Amino acid sequence: MVQSSPPVQSVTSEDLLIRRMRIVDIPEIMQIESVSFGKHHWSEDSFRYEIKNQIGRYYSLIHRKEDRLIGYGGYWLIFDEAHITTIAVHNEFRGNGLGDLLLVKMIDRMGTQSVKWVTLEVRTSNTSAQNLYYKYHFRSMGTRPRYYQDTNEDALIMTTENIQSQDFRSVFRENKMHLIERLGGKMPEGAD
Repeated sequence: MVQSSPPVQSVTSEDLLIRRMRIVDIPEIMQIESVSFGKHHWSEDSFRYEIKNQIGRYYSLIHRKEDRLIGYGGYWLIFDEAHITTIAVHNEFRGNGLGDLLLVKMIDRMGTQSVKWVTLEVRTSNTSAQNLYYKYHFRSMGTRPRYYQDTNEDALIMTTENIQSQDFRSVFRENKMHLIERLGGKMPEGAD
């Protein structure tokens, strides 16, 4: 696995709160969005739509002491499948396991919503994101040629096995326990 550089700012679970995304979060989201995804990122209107979207489930990661949004993630819930649409962490806080935290939060919620499979697309050049997904037993299912408009880069299509299966739950629990240790011994408020 590729090692990320140390975070600019370290955090523990005591610093964090995960809650449903709100319209008032959008200005802070847009700051992270433009840095994370370049000039072809989602617009403010896209986030407004997704927050109200019947099949959308979106979460904000809040730094409680600094009272600011430092990450977000979301997915679409379509029958027994969930499609992760976005995960991003403020560049000052990368390297703390917060991408893991957002993914764990979403998979925990999916598990209560009769989801069996989770899918997503990721840039073929984004090996750090791919490594996160591989850690949680996503596997590559092929590519979508020239999926990303800004560079015509291909997207890697990734999916899980059935997240209700014993094999997946075992790997998920183990990764979640390592994450909890990393964050100071407990999940952040709102994360369960």
